[in-house]
Amino acid sequence: MTQRFTLLVLAAALGWSGWLAHLHIAGRATPLDHLEAAMTDLRMRLAGPRTPPGAIVIVAIDDEIVRREGGFPISRATMARLIETITTARPRALAVDVLFLEDGRQPEADRALSSALAKVPAVLAAAAVFDDVMNEDGIPVATAVHQPISGIGATALTGLVNVSEDAAGVPRHLPLVTRTDKGMATAFVLRTAALAARSDPVLSEGQVRIGSAVIPLDLGYHLPLRLYGPRRTIQTLSAAAILDGTTPVAALTDRIVLIGATALAGSDTFATTFDPVMPGVELLATGVAHLTTGDGLVRDTRVRRLDALAAMVLAGAAVLLIALAPPVPATILVMLLLGSWFAVGTVAFSRGIWLSAALPLAAVGLPALLCAVGRQTLDRHRGVRLAQSEQALRQLQPAALADRLTWDPTYLAEPLARAIPVLFIDLSGFTRQSERLGPVRTRTILKTFHDLVDETASSHGGLVVNFMGDGAMVVFGALDPDPACAENAVRATSDLIRRTRDWIARDLELAGAGRALDVRIGAHYGPAILSRLGSDTNQHITATGDTVNVASRLLAVASERASRLAVSADLLKAAGIDTPDEIFDEQQTAAIRGRAQPIEVWLRRDPPPL
Repeated sequence: MTQRFTLLVLAAALGWSGWLAHLHIAGRATPLDHLEAAMTDLRMRLAGPRTPPGAIVIVAIDDEIVRREGGFPISRATMARLIETITTARPRALAVDVLFLEDGRQPEADRALSSALAKVPAVLAAAAVFDDVMNEDGIPVATAVHQPISGIGATALTGLVNVSEDAAGVPRHLPLVTRTDKGMATAFVLRTAALAARSDPVLSEGQVRIGSAVIPLDLGYHLPLRLYGPRRTIQTLSAAAILDGTTPVAALTDRIVLIGATALAGSDTFATTFDPVMPGVELLATGVAHLTTGDGLVRDTRVRRLDALAAMVLAGAAVLLIALAPPVPATILVMLLLGSWFAVGTVAFSRGIWLSAALPLAAVGLPALLCAVGRQTLDRHRGVRLAQSEQALRQLQPAALADRLTWDPTYLAEPLARAIPVLFIDLSGFTRQSERLGPVRTRTILKTFHDLVDETASSHGGLVVNFMGDGAMVVFGALDPDPACAENAVRATSDLIRRTRDWIARDLELAGAGRALDVRIGAHYGPAILSRLGSDTNQHITATGDTVNVASRLLAVASERASRLAVSADLLKAAGIDTPDEIFDEQQTAAIRGRAQPIEVWLRRDPPPL
């Protein structure tokens, strides 16, 4: 049953985790994305801010220049002057995160802006419109693209500034290519990085090559974002300070310069791990930095496959632990496994590898819960069956012996020598009565007699080790040494005779038997061997030795002398009875078959007083 259950839950866990792994490798959206977003934010906070590359500089259209301009957006004449000023520093590349979608009110300002852009390698912003549809390759499909007007954009490259947000609305990726009705459109950051490297980008499966640098990409040519910190972590200069000359323009020499809005009126902000109002231009600057330095996150197909493998291994290990190990250690080990994977993921994240945290957790969670419930149900069912089995087995052993074996299963694993009383009891004449009663009634009467013997012997500390038809063998002091065992045995003989006779007298079917049905007891005290007899799989507790043989023979002596009780002088002496003649009817010396020396025996026809 345990093996079938284990195989079943293992197959279920592997099936569930395999299905989740398939969705993860394919990049399908699932409810796990919310959990993954929260865990990613946590790991990013644990990793902390980083130092951004010095080659990236943001020229901010900040609140100061907006105040001077009297509102947002700033005029194109001011933008032209700003770009003219920047070009004097000879930057490596200039990227303008401002949309110029309509002709301005002053054509000369548009011409001045176009003229300024022609003096420097520049990229202008374009924007795509989506309806959330993606093709089978995971590449975004745009329904429309808004390009700069030809009067301004003719002298510069263009690139899409769209950002890909996760289920929680946090920007996680930058799509490097977008499918449009006119073909593939390139991202703003890719255009800028390639322009700065003076090399055309080469996209291949899972990566982009810019010059000699190879940058791993996520599915659909998405660049994972790993922010450097809160806003202004990347070097940011005020556009107003550049125009005023307060900030030397030489600070932009041979740098990649991005112009973008950071003013609150610009409304181009995103909630991120480090800052709830991160300007969009800083996200784009982060993407350009990743493409030029390779310091971003690696989450390509190989990493996703590693996530999938880890999820299936952890799910399989978890259900095996829960199915096979004790519940508390299994729970602790499963928690340690998940905690270890999260720790590995956190360390890997700090080194630029984005391992999934949500996938293994989900892969383990549901199978582990169902396995725990199934294990509990199975254990409860097994416990009921075990209790029933134990109850049945207890009926095959005396209650005191069953209790002893419960807390001491090794009891008498090795034979034990001890001086003890041994008592044999027999219903004389019952064989003849059984012919008259028939098998069914005979069994019922024997069951009553056996209950009487067991109850009476137990009340005096005796242990019935064997029922033999209409007789039984009882030992005293077998479980633990008992100084009063001999006295208890003598008392038990008197009680057994009295209760057996009363039972015979009360039973209507037995009362008519008269003297033909009576009770006989033989008892002796001496050394015996207490041990387990039988095979390795079928054993019973018993006593063997000369003392047992003598007690059995005394049962025959009692029958030969027409007495109900025959006890040895050794038993009476051990019981502290110094004047047995006051209790017993007569004393005899009996020869015991198999013994060279005769034994002194005391006989009693009626039950002696207790």
